[in-house]
Amino acid sequence: MSGRPYLLLIFFLLFKLTFNYWAIYAGYDLHRDEYLHLDQANHLAAGYLSVPPFTAFISLLIKGLGGGMHWVRFFPALFGALTMLIVWKTVELLKGGWYAQLIAGLLFLCSALSRINTLFQPNSADILFWTLMLYLLMRYVKEGNSRLLLWLGLTTGIAFLNKYNVLFLVAGLLPALLISSQRKIFLDKYLYGGLLIAFLLALPNVIWQIQNGMPVIHHMHELAETQLVNVERMGFVKDQLGIFLIGTLIWLAGLLALIWYPSFYPYRFIGWTFLLVMALFIYLKAKGYYAYGIYPVLLAFGGVYWERLLSKGGLRYLRPVWVVLIIFPMAWLFRLIFPVLSPQQLHAAMTPLKREIFCRWEDGKLHELPQDFADMRGWRDLSDLAVKAYQQVPDSERKNTLILCDNYGQAGAINYYAGKTLSPAITFSADYLFWFPKMDSLHYLIVVGDEPMKYVRKYTSGYTKTGQINYVLAREYGTGVYLAEGILSDFSAKLQKWQLEEQARLRAWK
Repeated sequence: MSGRPYLLLIFFLLFKLTFNYWAIYAGYDLHRDEYLHLDQANHLAAGYLSVPPFTAFISLLIKGLGGGMHWVRFFPALFGALTMLIVWKTVELLKGGWYAQLIAGLLFLCSALSRINTLFQPNSADILFWTLMLYLLMRYVKEGNSRLLLWLGLTTGIAFLNKYNVLFLVAGLLPALLISSQRKIFLDKYLYGGLLIAFLLALPNVIWQIQNGMPVIHHMHELAETQLVNVERMGFVKDQLGIFLIGTLIWLAGLLALIWYPSFYPYRFIGWTFLLVMALFIYLKAKGYYAYGIYPVLLAFGGVYWERLLSKGGLRYLRPVWVVLIIFPMAWLFRLIFPVLSPQQLHAAMTPLKREIFCRWEDGKLHELPQDFADMRGWRDLSDLAVKAYQQVPDSERKNTLILCDNYGQAGAINYYAGKTLSPAITFSADYLFWFPKMDSLHYLIVVGDEPMKYVRKYTSGYTKTGQINYVLAREYGTGVYLAEGILSDFSAKLQKWQLEEQARLRAWK
């Protein structure tokens, strides 16, 4: 690689690595999910209720680097940059030139994938692993190097440890390869060596799931009842068409070119995989971003195909048109897709139509801000309020004090910002069910969320409200902090009993 393509790649990678640091308004905190993932570093295990363990080990690395917000944002940006690098290499594999790399890279940047790469969640790594798996298969098809199947197995195993979503790609790939001209792959012994590697990597997490009663089944059932029930199948399809805006015509052309463009014939299994994965997701009424990992490779196909279309005669003078068509819509919508405005400015910019498009949350209702943005406000303030309540506890009693929260976002944020000075914050939500500290003697209780419920009030002599989140555009608006004292001696035992009951509820079998 030399000359113009090399400089383009350097530009795209540097831009991708730095984008997250200036595309987020300084007044935003981390996202509620990020606090949970970061807290997993303090409770390393082979599995978790919410995600497999890969993210926890990245959180441990972040913790080792100091745990600062800049490191939290670095890793999803890194995963995005690596995905872009694989797209670049895929264009090279397809013998595309600098123009194909340019529009594929621009389209990756000017899409919903860039928004995904601003959050420390398993999704950025999921997209990276999907892209790498498909790239390795394409290299195997072209080069016939069986050892690539061992690397495929390694990637698949790590992808499983990152997010179970990769099983949908596997479910699409296997029949796609069987019905394509590449079915000979099943006669290659290295494929089964790769499958063995993937199995061995996944095994500790599978054992954890079995030992804990397969809580992933409960998690999926709860997800279907509370979130996916609000997803319409046509809504999923519309979301796919909106990921790249006008650039949809690029990846769609690449997908269709697998049918009639001779150079793409060996890779037709990619097209079958796309159709089968999409059929699965539509049937299951999945969230739109579950399918994002299938697109980066299609950007490479689309870029190469459009480069060939615009390479003859006067058509080459139309090449700048695609650059404009990719950049302009993203520039127009940039302030709504990325949190570059203050919440007040973003709220003021919302018209009824924009609110309908951007502010419908997973509960199916319209709100004042996009859900992810509302999930990034109020957490520092909440932590400060918890510290304020904790300071009202006598020094001698702080070791006998517990912070009980309504949800994992609250507990994670308090532990992230003030974990070194406070007792651990816990909740009956998500993975915290397994993280209760042993506390035989409990004299004070700080309750975060709604006013203490009856099951708490009956075990205290009284409580006072010490603060509340008053920021109306935060998802935690109205969340209160309460200091309860005079805790009855049997409350610790009751708390442990409720914890075990909730754990049992998560088991697919009793």
